[in-house]
Amino acid sequence: MWKRLTLLWTLVRGDARQLWFALRHPAAPRWLKIGAVLVVLYVLSPIDLIPDAIPFVGALDDLVLVPLAIRWLLKRLPPEIAAAAAARRTV
Repeated sequence: MWKRLTLLWTLVRGDARQLWFALRHPAAPRWLKIGAVLVVLYVLSPIDLIPDAIPFVGALDDLVLVPLAIRWLLKRLPPEIAAAAAARRTV
């Protein structure tokens, strides 16, 4: 179980880093910036799909939806921005 969580954290951290580099790219589309802001607002918002008052299950929506949203944004990047962000991520 711990290995799976470590692997998940590594993937999410890499995707978040790639999204950060894509956002800083000069040709980053406006929808990408809006999507990233919406993901951050969802993380910071007290309104969740599943209330945080429910133990363990309350945090589950954040642990599942945020990485899925980041991956969804990355998959819709224009190819040149995706390649530049992926190259920067490995450096």
